[in-house]
Amino acid sequence: MTVQFKDIYEKTQAGLRQTPENASASYAVQTRQIDGFRSEATARQFNVTVDEPEALGGADTGPSPVELLLAALGSCQEITYRLYADALGIPLDGVSVRLTGNLDLRGFFAVDPAVRPGYQSIEATVVLDSPAPDEDLARLKATVDRYCPVLDVVTSATPVELKLERGNAAGWQNTWSAA
Repeated sequence: MTVQFKDIYEKTQAGLRQTPENASASYAVQTRQIDGFRSEATARQFNVTVDEPEALGGADTGPSPVELLLAALGSCQEITYRLYADALGIPLDGVSVRLTGNLDLRGFFAVDPAVRPGYQSIEATVVLDSPAPDEDLARLKATVDRYCPVLDVVTSATPVELKLERGNAAGWQNTWSAA
């Protein structure tokens, strides 16, 4: 099955121009700590095990949260490259991303209050399989860098509100639904 991403792009863009009140999309994920540092994350009908490596006290049963952030960035880049390559008429036979995030664990373990607990830096290499000229690929990269949602989240200040609630975490059920 060949999906025409350009058609999806153009139809969605036209629809959002006509009815901008329909542009809001909400995503929901629910997580629950299972044992030690192992958690379950549920997004729609998908479950992901999240854990820390043994060296950090986990059982290494799944990727860590910071690894999932890199995976989210890489896969979002790939999706955005695919969408905009088709929308811009730039041939793209494949795309992959290699990412490395650098943490200074003194921040997470409260050793030095001057050190951020998050990534100090993220390096990524996007590999494009394309016969397009370099100038088209540079235009595509600029477009992707502008419109990739996860890149925007990690490079811009995004308001986050964290609330605390008392309850029975063991009785957690997947009651979330994406709007």
